[in-house]
Amino acid sequence: MLTAIVGINWGDEGKGRMVDLLSQSCQVVARYQGGNNAGHTILAGGEKFVLNLLPSGILRQEVVNILGPGMVIDIAHLRGEMSRLAQRGVEIGPERLRISGGACICLPANVRQDCLEEDRLAGAKFGSTRRGIGPIYGDKYMKKALRMEDLLEPERLERQLARLLDWKNLLLKNGYGAAEETLEATLSWLREHGEPLKPYICDTGAVLEEAIAAGKEILFEAQLGALRDIDYGIYPYTSSSTTLAAYAPIGAGIPGRRLDRVVGVMKAYSTCVGEGPFPCELFGAEAEALREAGGEYGAATGRPRRVGPFDVPASRYGVRVQGADEVALTKLDVLSGMGEIPVCTGYRVDGVVTEEFPSGGRLERAEAVVERLPGWGCDIGGCRRWQELPEEARRYVTYLEEAVRCPIRYVSVGADREAYILRE
Repeated sequence: MLTAIVGINWGDEGKGRMVDLLSQSCQVVARYQGGNNAGHTILAGGEKFVLNLLPSGILRQEVVNILGPGMVIDIAHLRGEMSRLAQRGVEIGPERLRISGGACICLPANVRQDCLEEDRLAGAKFGSTRRGIGPIYGDKYMKKALRMEDLLEPERLERQLARLLDWKNLLLKNGYGAAEETLEATLSWLREHGEPLKPYICDTGAVLEEAIAAGKEILFEAQLGALRDIDYGIYPYTSSSTTLAAYAPIGAGIPGRRLDRVVGVMKAYSTCVGEGPFPCELFGAEAEALREAGGEYGAATGRPRRVGPFDVPASRYGVRVQGADEVALTKLDVLSGMGEIPVCTGYRVDGVVTEEFPSGGRLERAEAVVERLPGWGCDIGGCRRWQELPEEARRYVTYLEEAVRCPIRYVSVGADREAYILRE
C-alpha cells in the first residue's frame, strides 16, 4: 500500500502528527519535496519534537525513513537535527535513514541569496523563510546545483563547485553588491557536513522498490499544503516545489508507481504563515485569542501564524487538487471555547459572491463571506469515540465534510499521539 499524507490548505495543518500516527502500521516513511523551510511538530511520550528535514517516522525505531530526490537538503541543518535527536535518545544510523543521491544540496550561497533578495524586496517580499529554498530550486532547474551523490566523488565535487561559484558570484557581487563565496570555504563546509552523511546516500528508488516487492506499507510525507504548490498554489506566494500527492512517487524515487491512498489534512480553522492573499484572515482580539488557543507559531521559524475561520472554498479546492480519498481534521479541540464558530463559505469578488477558489488578482480582491455555527462550549480533549463528542461538535464536523465533499475519517482532539477519534 502506497499512501500519501498531504496538506489541504496553506501548510501547518498538522501533517506530522498524522504521519506519526499512521506510521505505526508502516515500515517506510518518505519525504518527497521541500527542505528545512517548514516544520512538523510531534508530541510523543510527553515530549515535543520539531522536525524540519527528517521524516516524521524517524521517532519509530522500526521504520525506515527516506529523503527523496525531489528534496533540497541543507546538510549542516540535517546534521544538527540528527544530533539533537541523538541527544534525546533517538539514534539515526544508515539502516534507518536513506538519502537520495539525486537530492540537491542547499549551499550557504543559496541561503545568502535568499536573504539578500528578501531584503531587496522589502515591503514587497514573498515571506521566504530565508533558508535558501527558492534559490536552490532555481539552481536545480537551471542545472547548476550540486547533488548528494557528488559528495561521494571529491574531485568531481570540487570541479562542479568551482563552476557553480563562478556563476553564483556574478549575482552576489554584481547584483547585490555582496561579498563573493570562496571555493575554499564552501569546500570546507561540504567536507565537514558531507563526510558523515556519505553512508546514508543511496538510490532511494531501489530501496522503495525492494520494500514494495516485500509487501511493505509505505507512507509519503508532504511539506506545506496545496495552496503553496508552485503550480496550483497562490503564486507567487508559494513554495518552490510541488506539494501535491501526485508528485509523491516521483519525488521519492519511484516515478513509475501510483498511489493507493491519499489522506488530506486540514485544521478545524485556517492558519497561514508567510505573505500572500488570505481572505478569511481575522485581526485584533479575536485573532489573538484563536492564535493563543491553538499555539499558532511556525514550527520552523517561530513566526506568528495568521489565523481565520475554516475556509470552505480553499479547502474544497485543496481536496480536489490533492485527489484526497479521505481527510484528517486537526485541532477541533481549539474551538471549544467559542460560543459561535465562524466559517468562510464563499468570497465576494468585484461585488459578486462565489463559492469557487479564485486565482491571481481575483483572489487578492476577494473578501470572505462568513456564517456562524453554534459552538459546544466544553472540553473535548478526552473524547476517543465519535459518540462522545457533543452534538454541536459532531454537527460542525459533518458540516465541513459535506462542504469539502470528502469524508472526514480522523478527528484530532488534542496534541498527544492518542488524542484522536477514528470514524469508522
